[in-house]
This record gives sequence, C-alpha cells and structure tokens, in this order.
Amino acid sequence: MKRNWAGNFQYSTTNWHEPESMEELQQLVSQLTKLRVIGSRHSFNSIADSNKNIVSLHKLNKVLSIDHENATVTVQGGIKYGDLCYELQKHGYALHNLASLPHISVAGACATATHGSGNHNQNLAATVRTMEVVTADGSIITFSKDQSEDELHGAVVGLGALGVVATLTLDILPSYQMRQDVYENLPLAQLENNFDTIFSSAYSVSLFTDWQDETFNQVWLKNKLTDDQTFKLEEDFFGAKAAKENVHPVPGVGAENCTAQLGVSGNWLDRLPHFRMDFTPSAGQELQSEYILAREHAYDALCAISEIRDHIAPHLFISEVRTIAQDELWMSPSYKQDSVAFHFTWHDNWDAVQHVLPLIEAQLEPFQAKPHWGKLFTTSPEKVKSLYEKLPDFKQLIMKYDPHGKFRNDFINKYIIN
Repeated sequence: MKRNWAGNFQYSTTNWHEPESMEELQQLVSQLTKLRVIGSRHSFNSIADSNKNIVSLHKLNKVLSIDHENATVTVQGGIKYGDLCYELQKHGYALHNLASLPHISVAGACATATHGSGNHNQNLAATVRTMEVVTADGSIITFSKDQSEDELHGAVVGLGALGVVATLTLDILPSYQMRQDVYENLPLAQLENNFDTIFSSAYSVSLFTDWQDETFNQVWLKNKLTDDQTFKLEEDFFGAKAAKENVHPVPGVGAENCTAQLGVSGNWLDRLPHFRMDFTPSAGQELQSEYILAREHAYDALCAISEIRDHIAPHLFISEVRTIAQDELWMSPSYKQDSVAFHFTWHDNWDAVQHVLPLIEAQLEPFQAKPHWGKLFTTSPEKVKSLYEKLPDFKQLIMKYDPHGKFRNDFINKYIIN
C-alpha cells in the first residue's frame, strides 16, 4: 500500500494508474467505475483517497505552451510548481505567488485552495484562466473565464469531485527580482494596533511562532525589487530585531534548505517559497493543520489561540500566520473575504494532535474558521458545510458533470454531498 508524502495516511487501494497521454487518460476514466486523482501526495487527510482506483498524473507533467500575447501558460495536470517555475523563468515570466513548498502539484494546490501570502495575493487557484477536465464518460469539458466565468469559479477549487484536471491555463507576469529579510522576536501585542501595517510591509509576510510564549519567533518579509528602488533595512521592526544570519522557521534546525535571506536579491522563484527548489523534502515526520478566517478577526483569534498555547506547544514544530486576499472561487476559504490563515506543523503524533485540534477549533469557533481542505481537522461535516454559502451551487455542479458519483469518495460524500 502507498502512503502520502508525510507517511501519516495510507491509501486504500493498490489499483494505481499512471496514464502517459491525454488519450490514455480519457480511455482510463471512461472504463473505470470509481476513481480519485492523486497529485504530489501532499494532502494529509483522505481527500484524494479511493478504495477502488487512484489515478496519478505525474507522467503528464509538461508545460504545453506560453501565450505571450495574453500572458498565460498552459500546463498538464501533473506538473509541480518547481518545474513550472524554472520553465517560466527561462522565458522571462513569473507567477504572482507561491506556497511555502515548491514541490506540490499545480492541479492539487488549485483543487484545495492552497495559498501563499500577501494582502493583495489571492490563493493559487485564482490565477486559473482555463481548465480542461476529463469527465466521467471520458470526454473533455473546458471551463473558461472567457466563456463561463461563473462555472469556472465553481470548478477551480473542485476538490477532485468534477473529474480529472488534465490541463490548466494560468495567468503569468514578467519575471521579477525579490529580497527576503527576517526579523526575530515580535511581541504578539504589537498586532493589536499594527496588524494591517505589519502585513502591508512587504509583498509577502509570514509570522512564525512555536507558541512557547506570546511572541512570534520570526517575521519573514519578501519584497519585490525594481531597478530604481533603493532599499534600506531598519534594525527594528515593531520591536523585532533583524536576524544576523539565515534561519529556518523551526527553532534549532539549520537553514541550508531555506531560500536565501539577509536581503540578498534573487529571482522570484528563489524567494517566494520558504524552501529551495532543489531541496526535496524528506517524507514524513510531521503533520499539518490550517484554519482560515476573516482577516478582521485576526488579532482576537490569535489571542484566543494564545490562551491554550500550553496545550499546543508540546506537540508543535512551528505555526505560521499569513494573509490571503479575497477571491470569487466558490469553495475557497477566502471566498469574498480577505482572510488570515493559521498554519500548524505538528510532530508526527496523531494521538496527541487529534486531542489538540478540537481545542483549537473551539477557540476559533466564534470566528467561523474554515479548515484547509487538504490538512488535518476534526471540525464536524455539518459545521464545514455551513461555512460555504456556495455549497448548494457546487453540489449542483457536481451533479451536472458527475451525476453517478464516479469521482466521489468518502471525504466528498461526508463534507459536501450528504
């Protein structure tokens, strides 16, 4: 039996399929009675699981074309961000944002509303302009911003429930340079009156804490550079001090696998992620959870989490706080809502973590926090469904394109359909 990247989840079937062409994929989909699609196996829960058939697109991983006139790139569904970024940079282009890890698949990240950080940066799925999906009978359906933007908004964060995402066309922009600076020991209290200023202080901002006390261990600031820009780094950032050497988000871990800091300029793809493209994460040794809520509640929600930090800290590697701009995608946690995300990277001890998660969820209950679709949570299906106003429309979309449930699994039935 195969496992996910973290090793915490074992897939429920040995029937794995790896098509090597669009035609083979279409034929496979039409023949199988039930299936789910796997990306880079970075989900921590059962969202991609099937007890019948799993289809991996890792052999369909090419950049198909770059449209210079419309500033878009079209890729196959199995490509990972790292490979896409290298190809874009080679042609003088870039993406608007990236997640912490560049080793995740584009289609998987979009299907689960995975995100980077930034007041004006939406989640990664928001760059999708067109999407080709192989539906239950093996035919190809095109969702396009130009033809039916509303349906595209419903399909992009599709949770794998509509079909197999065979190709994606993404908006791109000219390549750019960035620098990354880190400050250490930012008091939580500084966010009460300065949250907007802190998170507006760079193109991408991340706060890291191990919840040992009411302090953020690190502030990571990623700034775009322009030719005529002079950049002066202040020693003090709301009480935090500039780091004197490259650091890893997790205390005590060496920084050799992290992207360069200390204000050294570099290409966008070598600064936007926290971890280097040429670093392959080892499988396992961690679990992940994340909760997304309205940005206006950020400080109060952080204080609520701080109240139970003694329960969190013993089981935690690190926690990260980022902001996400609102979008129009139906099943995105940031649908029509500027958001803040609280991410938790846990020690690989599910027995302990599953007792901590309900405590966190209870503290975040007043703020209507939505769990990340691909990470670990204990929020009830009823609660999850209540948080998505477009859920009825999404269910109708599923019924339209997969009326007999070929692409549904226990996760989709539990949190979406039933």
